[in-house]
Amino acid sequence: MRVLLVEDEAKLAAYLHKGLSEEGFVVDVVHNGIDGLHLATECDYDVLLLDRMLPGLDGLSLLAALRKVKTTPVMMLSARQHTDDRVEGLRAGADDYLVKPFAFSELVARLHALLRRARPAQAPGVETLLRLADLELDLLKRRAVRAGQRLDLTAKELQLLELLLRRQGEVLSRTEIAERVWDMNFDSGTNVIDVAVRRLRHKLDAPFERPMLHTVRGFGYVLEDRG
Repeated sequence: MRVLLVEDEAKLAAYLHKGLSEEGFVVDVVHNGIDGLHLATECDYDVLLLDRMLPGLDGLSLLAALRKVKTTPVMMLSARQHTDDRVEGLRAGADDYLVKPFAFSELVARLHALLRRARPAQAPGVETLLRLADLELDLLKRRAVRAGQRLDLTAKELQLLELLLRRQGEVLSRTEIAERVWDMNFDSGTNVIDVAVRRLRHKLDAPFERPMLHTVRGFGYVLEDRG
């Protein structure tokens, strides 16, 4: 899920970027309203986190301009906590309004609630329960289980496993994995993909008799049941 964060407080922006990335979101950050409006209108995001007080163009003006062209869900962040301020933000087109300071856990919970409202039903053909032999991944519960045993996976490991399950039996290159899971162009001088796959394999295969995650030398990785 892609998030655009428009926040001029550098420390808060860095904190939210790190935390949301660890939760599995792909996050773009800008620090002023003009850049925020440009990205929000030119790119497709699942949700916009929008500070109310911004340099260049304030949050309410940005929101008013955005609503003329897009219906992207917007959560407004503001230190202004009076009822009139919240009502003004919601009337301007915000879908939710969170008062600073806030607990990160509440922000994440509200984000997921906002996304559920924006997507009340899955598109036809989009599965939320993926299986391969005794392996099962429940995307709604963010839970992976193999042979009845829950796998303790990080947000990125869950994303990686989802990709592998959706493309089970196909050999995925390191470049494609990097683009789809890390949203980055692969640098062959780094081993981030190999390390991530190795950690996932340790949790997915090591405790069990039959391995599922295989290396195809010179090509990449494939998830399949070879039993």
